[in-house]
Amino acid sequence: MPPPPIRTDGSNWFAANTMRVRVPAIIREAQTLTAVPSWLYDGLERLRESILNDEPIPMLPESSPDYDLWLEAFATHEGETWLNAEWFYAEVYTYRLIVEAVKWHRSGIDPFLPKKHREIAGDNIKQAIQQAVSVPPDNRLSDLLLAALWGNRVDLSYAVGTTHGAATDDDLLADDRAAVIEYLKGRSPGHIHLILDNAGTELALDLLLTDALFDMAERITLHVKDHPTFVSDATRADVLAFLNEMAGRGSITKGYGAAAREAADRLQAAILEDRLRIEPDRYWNSPYFLWQMPGRLTWQFDEAALVIVKGDANYRRMTGDALWEPATPFADVVSYFPAPLVGLRTGKSDTIVGLRPGVAERLDAEQPDWRVNGKHGVIQFKP
Repeated sequence: MPPPPIRTDGSNWFAANTMRVRVPAIIREAQTLTAVPSWLYDGLERLRESILNDEPIPMLPESSPDYDLWLEAFATHEGETWLNAEWFYAEVYTYRLIVEAVKWHRSGIDPFLPKKHREIAGDNIKQAIQQAVSVPPDNRLSDLLLAALWGNRVDLSYAVGTTHGAATDDDLLADDRAAVIEYLKGRSPGHIHLILDNAGTELALDLLLTDALFDMAERITLHVKDHPTFVSDATRADVLAFLNEMAGRGSITKGYGAAAREAADRLQAAILEDRLRIEPDRYWNSPYFLWQMPGRLTWQFDEAALVIVKGDANYRRMTGDALWEPATPFADVVSYFPAPLVGLRTGKSDTIVGLRPGVAERLDAEQPDWRVNGKHGVIQFKP
C-alpha cells in the first residue's frame, strides 16, 4: 500500500504554497495573456477568488462532456476545500476548471497558447535542438534519453528549473539508461509508448528521442493530454503544430535547421504510415493514479515493449503523489504496471523513490529544496 497522498492543508509546504500562491498567479497570467471576451475573463477571476478564499471545490456542470469522469472523483472528495484537499486532485482539477472557464470544448481557446508560442520562438529551444541533433551516432539513444530528461526542466508552469544552467553529473540522481538500452537491444522491435509532458523545448527533445527509438520499434504511440493543462502540457494540436515548425512549415519560426527538418519529415511520414500515433485521452487530465487507468489504456500497455513516462506530474501519478521512503526501489513502487516502464523526471515536487541509501539525507542537509527546485533528475527503469 502506498503512503497517503500529499495534501494542500499545510502539512506539505510546497503543495500548500502551490495552491495558495502559484496557481492563482497562473490564472492571473492567463487572464492577461489571452485575448478573451470579458465574460471569459470573469470566469477565470471567479475561479481565482474561490481558491484564494478557500471555498469548497465545486463540481462541473452536468453538460460537461467529461462529467462522468469527474463525478466519481468528486464524490470521493466532496466537501474538501482548495486548501484542505489531496493536492493531485485539487491541482489537476484547477486546470479542468480553467478550460471550463474559457469554454475550451466549444471555443477551442487555449489560455496558455501565447506562452507556448513564445517558448517555441525563443533562442533556448533552438540551442537545445542543435545540441540534440549533434550527438554522436554511436551514443545517440543514450544521449537523447538524457536530453529528454533535462528537457523536462523547461516547464512553463514552474520556470525555476531553467535557472540552473547546464546539468552536471551530480544533478542525475538515478541513471538506468544502460539497462534500458540493453533491454531494447535484447528483444525484437515492438510497440513503444511515450506518455508526454510539456510542449516546447521538452516536446522538441521528446520528438528527437522518438525518431531515434524507431531503430528499435515497429510502432510508437505518443500519449498526450486531451485539453490544455498545467500551462505547457502537450496536446495533439501542440504536437502536430510543432512538427510543422521543425519541418520549417510553421507560422512561428523558420525551422531549426536541416537535421531537425529531416527528423520532422521522418516523423510526419511515420504518422501517415500509421507507425507513429498521437493519442489524446481524458485520463491524462484526470486525478486518477496510474494503477487506476481505464481498460482502454491497460490493454495497450499489456502488449507494450516499453512505456516511457515523462515529467513531474506523471511521476506523481505513478507514485500516488505520496511521501515514500526515498530509497524504496522504483520497481517495487510501480510493480502494478503491466509493461516495462521508464520514468524520466526532473524534481518539482516532494515525491521521490529509487534513490541510493543516504542520498536523500545528504541532499536534505545540503539543499533543503532539492526535491522541488527542478535541478535534479532521475532516469528509472522497471524491467
